[in-house]
Amino acid sequence: MNHEMYNIGKIVNTHGIRGEVKVVRISDFEERFAVGNQVFVVKDKAEPVALTIAAHRIHKGFDLLQFEDYANINDVEHFKGSYLKISEEQLTELDSDEYYYHEIIGCDVVTASGESLGVIKEILSPGANDVWVVKRPKEKDLLIPYIDDVVKEVSIQDKKVVIEPMEGLLD
Repeated sequence: MNHEMYNIGKIVNTHGIRGEVKVVRISDFEERFAVGNQVFVVKDKAEPVALTIAAHRIHKGFDLLQFEDYANINDVEHFKGSYLKISEEQLTELDSDEYYYHEIIGCDVVTASGESLGVIKEILSPGANDVWVVKRPKEKDLLIPYIDDVVKEVSIQDKKVVIEPMEGLLD
């Protein structure tokens, strides 16, 4: 069972006596913790344990989760310090024009006319749309707004992004 697993949170503590655990969220998707979803608890090198979320609430900035069949603090005590992960198959609920950060970072950026601009090194989320930061050789970073007018094609397979630079973008 060696599928890629992705971190969505870390269990930092138990909460109360009814089997709730306190999670620091790593994922950018709230609905990961929807009731009925399956997550995996992974501690160090142990085999992942599949759990089903029975309840989710937010308390003082932490996500509090309860798992089906784990109704007591003693059942979850040993999960402390573990990571919550999801399998690669569970990554599929994205819309066709949405991507995971880890898929975009490291992509080469070329213009529609074939000019190579650089590599995406980080993603900023300042507001309505993400901004992809492109590291260029010997020049300052380029900021590309992730909007349809600019980003024309994203190929995760080829790690390549084709953009149509707007007026002034490359100056």
